[in-house]
Amino acid sequence: MATPFVHRNLPRLLLQARESVMAHTRPSLREHGLSDQQWRVLRVLGEQGTVETGKVAREAYILGPSLTGVLARMERDGLVKRERDPADQRRTVVQATAKGRRLVEKLSHVIEAHYGWMEKSLGKQKLTELYGLLDKVIQLEQP
Repeated sequence: MATPFVHRNLPRLLLQARESVMAHTRPSLREHGLSDQQWRVLRVLGEQGTVETGKVAREAYILGPSLTGVLARMERDGLVKRERDPADQRRTVVQATAKGRRLVEKLSHVIEAHYGWMEKSLGKQKLTELYGLLDKVIQLEQP
């Protein structure tokens, strides 16, 4: 006998919403040779500058071992530069190169245009409410 679920499958709905949003973004990312993960890294670096790799992993939602491979490919492609943290040689920091920053600048226009379309379609208040609800859900699950 099936379990009588009362609530809709929230994780599935959130994944569907993510895929719906990314469907507009992915073609531009692929056009520039970027994976979703690489874009998340560039977005973090574009917003925060030089960042310790552990923080990049947390902010971009990429597991540490996967991030190592992602950063290696991005470094090979000239998008990021890694170096030892001058304040703590045990740590590594990463920053976008000039090429990486130009890519963030170029893609930000496409992505912001999509967010503008979403705001127009949903209404500014509804989009603001959505951001607020998502922030509250995230906070509910914080330890």
